[in-house]
Amino acid sequence: MYLIAIAWIYVVLMMSVAEATNTTGTVLGAVMTFLLYGVLPLALVLYLLKSPDRRRAIKARERAENLAAQAPEPPAASDLPDAGGHAAGAAPAAGIPPVRKEP
Repeated sequence: MYLIAIAWIYVVLMMSVAEATNTTGTVLGAVMTFLLYGVLPLALVLYLLKSPDRRRAIKARERAENLAAQAPEPPAASDLPDAGGHAAGAAPAAGIPPVRKEP
């Protein structure tokens, strides 16, 4: 698909160059030729040819959102056990700092 688009842009570019270098042609005519024969129709054709891919992507995104909505919620962080690998220490009483060895 892109090969055809590149070939068409090349053909239209050559038409524009011929328009610009012709003795009766103008640069404005060349620009208009490039836009009206090349860019605008090609953009329309590529947009129409990509519509099935866009529709498929929208359906896949909706399907993923539906699966995510149906999945059970993960437990909250406070519900999970401590996974730090260290023994849990006892919480100090209010206002009493923990005892430490002096160096």
